[in-house]
Amino acid sequence: MLNFFSTHKVIFYLINTLLVILYLYPGSLLGWIIYGNKDIQPQLTPDFIISSNHFYIFALISIIGFFTFTNLKKKNIFLIIYLIFLSIILEIFHLVIPERSFQWSDLFGNLSGVIVVILFNKFINKYESFKK
Repeated sequence: MLNFFSTHKVIFYLINTLLVILYLYPGSLLGWIIYGNKDIQPQLTPDFIISSNHFYIFALISIIGFFTFTNLKKKNIFLIIYLIFLSIILEIFHLVIPERSFQWSDLFGNLSGVIVVILFNKFINKYESFKK
């Protein structure tokens, strides 16, 4: 699976493009596709303190990003900066997009999805280097 994403980087770029389109669409594009109503947002699990949907999508994108750039240590720093910047800037855009609103729980969901994967990746890398 690692080789699949690292040899097909276009998947990471397409998923990022899809995320930006879904994030910047005024209203819920997924709600419009699934329910026929752009005012309804599909919810995978109930929110606790952070937005669970945002956590899941940014964790998924972060995992795919780390699988895509697994052999490039220098690129991992740029990937981490990119993922954190993306999670913040996309939520800030909700301040100016009609029918969307900035929410702290969404921002923290975005950031926590990225940070959990970063920490998990660091833990795995340390364990593998300790194992050798």
